[in-house]
Amino acid sequence: MRLDELPRSDRVEDRRGGPGGFRMGRGGGIGIGTIIILALVSWALGINPLYLIGGVEILSRLGGSTQQSQPTPAPDKPTAQVPDQMRDFVSAVLGSSEVQWREIFAKAGKSYEPPSLVMYSGGTRSGCGIAQSAMGPFYCPLDRKVYLDTSFFEDLQRRFRGCDVGSKSCQFAEAYVITHEVGHHVQNLLGILPEVQAAQRAMDQVEANNLQVRVELQADCFGGVWAHHAEDKWKFIEPGDVEAAMQTASAIGDDRLQRRSQGYVVPDAFTHGSSEQRTRWFMTGLRSGQVASCDTFQAAQL
Repeated sequence: MRLDELPRSDRVEDRRGGPGGFRMGRGGGIGIGTIIILALVSWALGINPLYLIGGVEILSRLGGSTQQSQPTPAPDKPTAQVPDQMRDFVSAVLGSSEVQWREIFAKAGKSYEPPSLVMYSGGTRSGCGIAQSAMGPFYCPLDRKVYLDTSFFEDLQRRFRGCDVGSKSCQFAEAYVITHEVGHHVQNLLGILPEVQAAQRAMDQVEANNLQVRVELQADCFGGVWAHHAEDKWKFIEPGDVEAAMQTASAIGDDRLQRRSQGYVVPDAFTHGSSEQRTRWFMTGLRSGQVASCDTFQAAQL
């Protein structure tokens, strides 16, 4: 993946080690054991990360700690040498998405308001509550921001071997993750998220999960739409990029996560879609470049 020609965004908030970010304390709060439980709940059982922002009730059902976390101030300056490279990468992906979605919205007679992206380490505050690295990247519709603990990419490699961290092919896989979350922002602007949330309140858990799968697969497709138009404009995709991104999509499919964690698959508990579905819907957006091709809500077969 070539970044040199991609435009940079000025809507990246870097809270790694600065004001607004914090590290999770060990004493009297949520320790590493509970963080692991959160990770297993969100990644292995396929629960939407937004449900875990207030996840104390979920943890109590699982027998985990119900104590509140005690944030401790993070150092004033980032301690790693990677942040500048990571920030530039995130800024390039976000910037290119801003250009593409502005053009797509303008052609439909609409105005696109881009989200901000918050980079943090360990934990931070969001409009949806406390964000923790165990939740993975997520979009908060209340403040219209994407939240990303950049250690997620390293965790993804260690857990699923989707790509080699630091490699150029891995960058496109990481861009897929970011633009999936931007896809949720697009859904929010189009009024899809509010409608889904209203409908889910009248559903049982299985029905709500099934509807959530359609939300997530559409966001995957929107990520593909971004890649299609960005490639047309900047020719930034290199050999192996798409394959690495699809390995990542496959690695975080609900079926693969469930099989990895518990040895069997429960389709009614899916909230993001199977590996095959996530891969196919991203490729649908990538090949067509059309928002209309991403209508997962009317699709007879996901």
